[in-house]
Amino acid sequence: MTEASSAPTDAQDSAWASIITPLSPSALRVFCADVQRLLRINPLLEFQRWEQTGAESFHFKGRNLSQDPAFDIDTDLQVEAVDDGLVIHYSSGLKSATRIKIEPAANGSQLTIVDTYDRVSEDERRARLHEVDKSLVPWARYLQEFLISWRRWSWLAPWRWYMRRVWQPMKPSARRIVYMLWWITLVEIVVIFAIAIVFWTRVA
Repeated sequence: MTEASSAPTDAQDSAWASIITPLSPSALRVFCADVQRLLRINPLLEFQRWEQTGAESFHFKGRNLSQDPAFDIDTDLQVEAVDDGLVIHYSSGLKSATRIKIEPAANGSQLTIVDTYDRVSEDERRARLHEVDKSLVPWARYLQEFLISWRRWSWLAPWRWYMRRVWQPMKPSARRIVYMLWWITLVEIVVIFAIAIVFWTRVA
């Protein structure tokens, strides 16, 4: 289940989305410690450059596809560990921080993502609404789906290798193409198998 508020308006300085995950709070915290993976799961965030500049600091350049037209991102990130998760601070852009809050839940944990826009005044936020990150809800939904798959398949080394080495570096558009190709291939295999069964049944 995904819950979310609306994107921030000129009178708001934050937006949030919350999901239930099958991971324990401790396992989810370990998963979220990989900030690059966490951000790359966002289906509306296109990476152009990612560089680690310190123990908990990074430089990110890319595009946010949640607005039309898309807007560029070029910022330093500082990751701060807190008692109930982590906070990602941005050196530039309209969004000042993203908080990842982890709480216990029945049969797993609850993950809440909070985007904060308190860097600038209300007047400036109103003038820069085209820079608001509208990917929050899709990101939460994709995270939930990814974590369900992670719980189910992460024990399998080839699956982990594929997700980290092949899927993760892909642009969102490439992932969609690969997803469609997988389904087309699966349908073709099923059709061929069905034809083979019919053929051998008639021969017999």
